[in-house]
Amino acid sequence: MSVRSILEEKGRDVFTMRPEAKLSEAAAELASRRIGALVLLGDDGRIAGILSERDIVRVVGTTGAGGLEQSAAQVMTTRVVTCGEEASIDEVMETMTKGRFRHLPVAEDGRLVGIVSIGDVVKRRIAEAVREAEDMRTYITAGG
Repeated sequence: MSVRSILEEKGRDVFTMRPEAKLSEAAAELASRRIGALVLLGDDGRIAGILSERDIVRVVGTTGAGGLEQSAAQVMTTRVVTCGEEASIDEVMETMTKGRFRHLPVAEDGRLVGIVSIGDVVKRRIAEAVREAEDMRTYITAGG
């Protein structure tokens, strides 16, 4: 199973913003879209950073509500880890676990083509395990 299979099922739409956007705008979009992170694109359309709910909470927790006037560029993670569509589910799980993040942009030739969350990966792994168990039951009841 690859990231491509997840994107084919869930879609490739990714909400993006510009790094100049205020954190208050980003927080409003995250809340209204019910998403946990957004990708920030530079003038060239390439990934400039990623901003998560956790990033915003850290700002508010340390500076108060006034921190929401900061730009996303001041807070976003700029060393964005990405994967390609051919990455396996196991590779993505390992990358997310090691990096301690829950959202992984999918890029091809430096361009954003989708995003996967830990929820997407877990959902796919559970479906895979259920299918394998059903296949084993069928095999056993059919007399192997």
